[in-house]
Amino acid sequence: MIGRLRGTLLEKQPPHLLVEVGGVGYEVQAPMTTFYALPAIGSEVILYTHLSITENLHQLFGFIAARDRALFRTLIKVNGVGPKMAIAILSGMESDAIARCVREHNVTALTKVPGIGKKTAERLVIELQDRLANWDSPQSALAEAVDLAALGGETRDAYVEAETALIALGYKPAEASKMVAQAGRQQADASAETLIRLALRSIASN
Repeated sequence: MIGRLRGTLLEKQPPHLLVEVGGVGYEVQAPMTTFYALPAIGSEVILYTHLSITENLHQLFGFIAARDRALFRTLIKVNGVGPKMAIAILSGMESDAIARCVREHNVTALTKVPGIGKKTAERLVIELQDRLANWDSPQSALAEAVDLAALGGETRDAYVEAETALIALGYKPAEASKMVAQAGRQQADASAETLIRLALRSIASN
């Protein structure tokens, strides 16, 4: 089993990247959350990997963080979720956000991920409840600043969606959470699009 790669990043063309280790080029598939954190081409990179072997296919999946690989391995144990779908889920949402959605039974937020329908989202929530019960998720700055449980379903979904979108734009999770919390203080019942716009406007004005 190949569990970790440390080498030179040669190519990155989502969802594939190429890492050279000791003169050997490893083709790796990775979620977009990993691509956002990758260094420049030619730089050293360390990836936590999972080798998937089937009768006709060997695939190597890579993750910038060990907890992302852990969640990937949990996701592929869910009925109907294969490696391709697991990568799609991790591409659309940070691992801690996924765990939070499962704990809060937030099916709507999960369906925001491309390719995830309502039935799949409901199955994820049901089957992952026990498996993610002990998920050690860092306290979100958004949860510290905003009582998400007190918000209406649509409003809560908007906050989570805005936070996820900012992370996708390259902001660190803690930074994105604080940006959304600040935007929410300006307009508490704003849509995700409005929260994102307010957050980016606040950054630009500083």
